[in-house]
Formats: sequence, C-alpha cells, structure tokens
Amino acid sequence: MNIGAYALANRVFVAPMAGITDRPFRRLARRYGAALAVSEMVSARPELRGSRKTLLRMDHAGEPGPVCVQIAGSDPQMLAEAARFNVARGAQIIDINMGCPAKKVCNVAAGSALLSDESLVARIVEAVVAAVHVPVTVKIRTGPRPGHRNAARIAQIVESAGAQALAIHGRTRACMFEGQAEYDTIAEVKSRIHIPVIANGDISTPEEARRVLERTAADGIMIGRAAQGRPWLFREITHYLATGERLAPPAPREMARVLVEHLDGLYDLYGDEQGTRVARKHIGWTVRELPGGEGLRSAVNAITAAQAQRAAVNDYFERLAA
Repeated sequence: MNIGAYALANRVFVAPMAGITDRPFRRLARRYGAALAVSEMVSARPELRGSRKTLLRMDHAGEPGPVCVQIAGSDPQMLAEAARFNVARGAQIIDINMGCPAKKVCNVAAGSALLSDESLVARIVEAVVAAVHVPVTVKIRTGPRPGHRNAARIAQIVESAGAQALAIHGRTRACMFEGQAEYDTIAEVKSRIHIPVIANGDISTPEEARRVLERTAADGIMIGRAAQGRPWLFREITHYLATGERLAPPAPREMARVLVEHLDGLYDLYGDEQGTRVARKHIGWTVRELPGGEGLRSAVNAITAAQAQRAAVNDYFERLAA
C-alpha cells in the first residue's frame, strides 16, 4: 500500500504508544517486518520542544524511512507549526493524534477529545496539510462514547481536508481499553472513504490479523500492546498474511539476542540510569510466559546498573537454552 509517495512493503503497522514506541522499539519492529512504526506522540506546544522528553521522542537516528511522527494538540496553527518543526528534523509522514483516551491528553481537548468537535477536526487537518509537503495521516477512535460513534463522519472530514490515510482503534474514547474492540464501525468507515484505512485494536495473533482484515476490508492493520516484548510478532503476521503458514516461535537464543539489543538501544538513548528503569517493563513483557520469567522480572526490578541488568538477562537465557 502507499501513503502519499511512499510505497510500503506490507500492510502491518506499529501503533504509537507513549512510553513504548521509542527509537529502539521502532527499529526492532521495522527489522522484524513492520512497514511503518509511528513515533510516540510529540506535543505541539512550542515551549516543550527543548525538554528532554520531547528531544528523546524526536530522536530518529539510524531509523529506516519513512519516518512517521505523531503530533498532539488542539490548536490548528500550533499543530501546523509543530508539523513544520518535525519535518525540518526529518519526519517524512506526520500523523495527528485524535485517538489517545488518556485523561491528561483529553483534559486539554486533544487526542480523542477532538472527536466531539467535528469542525475543529476539519480545521486542524486543513492547517497541518497546508503547512507541510509530506503526507499527513490521522489516528482516531470510533467516537466519543458507545452511543455516539461518529467515526464515519470524522473519516469523511479528514479525507476532504487532505489526509492521506486514517487509522482507527475499534473503541470509543469512553471505552479506554476496556472490553473488546469492535470492527463494524471500521468496516463502515472503509466503505465511505477512498484513502487507506488501518484497523487497530485487539490484534494479537496472525489469525486475528487476517480475520480483522477480512471483516473490515481495511487496507492494513496496526499492532500495539500485543507487540510489547514480542517484536517478532510482525514477522509472524506478515508471513502468515503472505503464505497462510504459521512460523515457529523464536528460540530462546534469538529472544535473548533481540532483548539484549533492545536493552543496549535503551541505554544508548536514555543513558544507563534511566535506560535501566525503562528496560524493566520490556524485560518483563518478554519473559512473562517463559519458565522462571517472574523471577527474572523481580530480580531486574531491583537492579540499578545497566551492565548488571544485561548480565542478568544473559544468564537467564543461557539457563533457559540449556
């Protein structure tokens, strides 16, 4: 599929996740087959551009293209300027966050709170599209609440305003991440617009990926929480969609190599102290279903030195492989 001038290798994307889809995560996901890895959301507020958190989120060193940066805010001109700023720093696709349900985002009328103001949605997309020469995409939810699913109308608005792709999480803002994602709204959206539609929500296996694509007729799928600790999921899904065959899960030694590479990327990006703290959740996700995984998770949570953390992970997988 294409987004603007960019021809993507397949139709499996990485969902933007705050605190998760940093540079090390995106690079691993891309290597394992994801066609596009959207960055963590970057605030449009200009006073935050020099903050450490924002600078780290805008770090794309060594990342394969196209580089897709998600921006968040509620002011059309501020978002337009944020788009220009990120394109100048290497963004090749700009994604607008209209899907985050977090209170701290919605309380400032950003994220999925925007779905309640259709005229503002139009002004935002129009302003961002006019501001940059790169493709602009949008991520939404199905609506503000179950009784008000307006995704089909929002989709028509963003298409008319110039967006070149739309990702939809199959829950409303009010649903947060509770219950099951629904796909009928995504299918309705796909039937009403002509730009690519990406389905998101509760896709954790290759079989589920195919079922969602068939049910919605979406052009692609977006994987979020299911890939935490499992970057090889993108390889499994792309292979299954192409061949109908299930790949064997990675062997412990491959898992160890991937996890240690991820840890080294985190230490490099954040520094040893913060990198060690950030790494704990990724270690826990990787070993959560493995023998003795809970013991390793508990051990690394008490480790504050990067070298010792890496050594603990290597020792665990050496024992597991033996």
